[in-house]
Amino acid sequence: MKRQTRDCDIVVEKVKTERVTKSVRQIRDADVTQQQILDAAELEFARHGLKGARLSAIANLAHITTATIHYYFDNKEGLYKAVLQRPIDEVQAMVSQLNLDHLPPEDAMAHIIRTAIAYEATNPHRQMLWFQEASQNQGLYFKQANVWSLYEHLLKVLERGITEGCFRPLDPILTLTHILSVCIFYFTVHENWKHLTPEIDRLSPEMVEKHTEAAIKFVLAGVKKTP
Repeated sequence: MKRQTRDCDIVVEKVKTERVTKSVRQIRDADVTQQQILDAAELEFARHGLKGARLSAIANLAHITTATIHYYFDNKEGLYKAVLQRPIDEVQAMVSQLNLDHLPPEDAMAHIIRTAIAYEATNPHRQMLWFQEASQNQGLYFKQANVWSLYEHLLKVLERGITEGCFRPLDPILTLTHILSVCIFYFTVHENWKHLTPEIDRLSPEMVEKHTEAAIKFVLAGVKKTP
């Protein structure tokens, strides 16, 4: 009887383990599938915007069916919103780990610039998402994304630098625009500018580092208070 009880316990435990393993695998597979869809959708939306993008093209690129897209994201609009939100969440997570409040404003600014450029270098086509959004939708979906929480980090550093006297009096919002332009325009115009100097790979690690160092010096020279 005891032997039968032990055998029964073993079977039950095995079934539980198999269920947990299956559940974990299903979650993992679902995450992978969603990332594949988002990656494919990002390229399609960057090329054609929300209005011109086709779910069939996204499905083909992600090697899934359009029904799978509807299962995870309901419709094209839902997928578009998720694509716009993803880079915001990713950069937010990266910047949140920098512990900017413990750094002098100049160093904090340099860290933000370096992080922003490194991210854009890894995802150079993502700026076209925002261009398409501005061009086609006049920022309708941009304002629905949690963008402000991302910009608040830089604004806080600017305001702290002004308060402490190491940055000159500035319009924080206007200065934010200028800094983003210095960091990101490099990648926005890459497809055009590569024809001007075809011998230079502007997306190579060496050129991106050169751009990063130049951007940091340029921005700090513009915001620092002169003696």
